[in-house]
Amino acid sequence: MKITSKEFTKRAVFITLGAIIMAVGLEIFLVPNQVIDGGIVGISIILSHLTEWKLGLFIFLLNIPFFFLGYNLIGKTFAWSTVYGIAILSTATTVLHPVPAFTDDILLATLFGGFILGIGVGMVIRYGGCLDGTEISAILISSKIPFSVGEIIMFINLFILGSAGFVFGWDRAMYSLLAYFVAYKMIDITIKGLDESKAVHIISDEYESISEAIIQRLGRGVTFLKGEGAFSNDEKKVIFCVINRLEEAKLKALVQEHDEEAFMAIGDIAEVRGGRFKKKEIH
Repeated sequence: MKITSKEFTKRAVFITLGAIIMAVGLEIFLVPNQVIDGGIVGISIILSHLTEWKLGLFIFLLNIPFFFLGYNLIGKTFAWSTVYGIAILSTATTVLHPVPAFTDDILLATLFGGFILGIGVGMVIRYGGCLDGTEISAILISSKIPFSVGEIIMFINLFILGSAGFVFGWDRAMYSLLAYFVAYKMIDITIKGLDESKAVHIISDEYESISEAIIQRLGRGVTFLKGEGAFSNDEKKVIFCVINRLEEAKLKALVQEHDEEAFMAIGDIAEVRGGRFKKKEIH
């Protein structure tokens, strides 16, 4: 199914913006202070330092094989979004390279560089692209060996960040690990968003009064799911609703008020779309 022109424009704008933001994190904060990122970008920084060639050239060339892998593994739209994002990133790093570092304080450069870089990468991933081929290679390798994608990515990045110790010194390798951790957390926050939602399942004989309280006092919609106890074979009504994290404490108090023995399971949700999730007015 082809994406609409509106969706296409939206993706292009945010992938462009994300790639430029990542380039700022690299060229204005991390690279001038000899702090590297993980993945293909980290390898590119090391090679650029050793050869004195442009960082953008290595980022683009080393990622080309992963464009073809992404095309076969994940799809055409993802692959073209990725190659577009990488092209913007390569161009932006070249343009920003002459710009002096924002700060010479290594700790500030590490923290803010990782922070900015993570926002850029997360933005690109959220809108269907990728700026580093490490994840794609990890997906391919995971089908051949008994390790998860996350474990493979961690091993690859530890190897790359460790290599920075031989090139830039071991203190820079440790700062690089700190920058990678900050970027990783910011990627997660950017993809999920600050308004993180939670899915709630409640099992109680007082399902009617609990659901009414959620609707009237919390302003959230409720759905009843059919359940059956595996041991007793009793039919149960399961209350399902979606709330934000600020409403969690109030929901627990509402359920406790109506049934102290109620079973409640709460889990994080990365994104909510459609339905009637929008909060109603409450008084």
